[in-house]
Amino acid sequence: MYEQFEAIVVGAGSFGAWTALELRRRGRRVALVEAYGPAHSRASSGGESRIIRMGYGPNEIYTYWSMRALDLWQELFARTGRPLFHGTGVLWLGRSPDVDPYNSASLAAFELLGVPHQTLSRQELARAYPQVFLDDDVSWGLMETRSGVLLARRAVAAVVERAIREGVQYLQAVVVPPSLDASVNGRLQAVETAGGPPIRVGGDGVIIFACGPWLGKLFPDLLGERIFISRQEIFFFAPPPGDSRFAPPALPAWIDLAHEAYGMPDLESRGVKAALDRHGPSFDPDSGDRLPSRQGLDDTRRYLECRFPAMRDAPVVEARVCQYENTSGGDFLLDRHPAFENVWLAGGGSGHGFKHGPAVGEYLTTRILGAAPAEMRFSLKTKLAVQRRAIF
Repeated sequence: MYEQFEAIVVGAGSFGAWTALELRRRGRRVALVEAYGPAHSRASSGGESRIIRMGYGPNEIYTYWSMRALDLWQELFARTGRPLFHGTGVLWLGRSPDVDPYNSASLAAFELLGVPHQTLSRQELARAYPQVFLDDDVSWGLMETRSGVLLARRAVAAVVERAIREGVQYLQAVVVPPSLDASVNGRLQAVETAGGPPIRVGGDGVIIFACGPWLGKLFPDLLGERIFISRQEIFFFAPPPGDSRFAPPALPAWIDLAHEAYGMPDLESRGVKAALDRHGPSFDPDSGDRLPSRQGLDDTRRYLECRFPAMRDAPVVEARVCQYENTSGGDFLLDRHPAFENVWLAGGGSGHGFKHGPAVGEYLTTRILGAAPAEMRFSLKTKLAVQRRAIF
């Protein structure tokens, strides 16, 4: 039998781990429940690396949240003595504003919010990054000088370890879908587990489900048609031997909206990471095949060799199949369950959520404690059954 908690967080990814830590820092008795382990190999928070960037076009809330999140990540790393952030910078390859308003809107947001950055003309790009082939579409660059790459799996593990050190109880258990019949006066009093005892909350306790691609499985009637799980493939390519042009500081992380692509330089000698940011086919996080496809490799290699001619025929040294859990437009889902007064839903990372974990934890905690107004774009009612991606 478990003790009774004031808050239960289900899911130890970026959203869940940071929410558990924030609730604990507000004095709550918190249980963090995870089926497989923090940032495990099937989690959306798993894998080695994630870009943390401030560019979000006209969506200034995400720019502000990224700024806040980077401060909190850095604070955690300083406190734990783990340097899990690489300040590579993030370079956006821009086109003319009439065909590429997104980068121009990001620049306006940077100037408004004080994001450290610099703009580069096509000529300046060519001088600064001669290893990058600039096709005719590229007319300028937007460099986020303070941004970079988080070492994802290890970063989440560091959050969980810190949470445990500060008093969060970590529990390894498989949570089963809640039944509407379990409601008592509109509240869920416990999280039921498979083959184990229930995990209970006190009278005014809260339960936060931050289960990434499993949210739809836990709440099929509510979220089964509002969370879209897509298969995503990522590849690491070995740079030419003795060639330092593809490691920091010579090459930053980059985002190439025209080609729906992004990548990271050769970090920790693991290879140049490249991926296409197009939503893949539907995917089951439990049973989906996690071997990369020949088509995915060919498409990614074609892009990489176009943008970096010296990487032609570069061998693949690592590959990964993960998933996005997309909402209809790409906004997060951070809202109360409509049938349970004390149950909150945290998900819909939509391929860009990892970096925001600290800000999500702060937002949810202040919402749960009644100290902040709701942001409509994170509400359940804005999550539709048809995808129209608006957040990149």
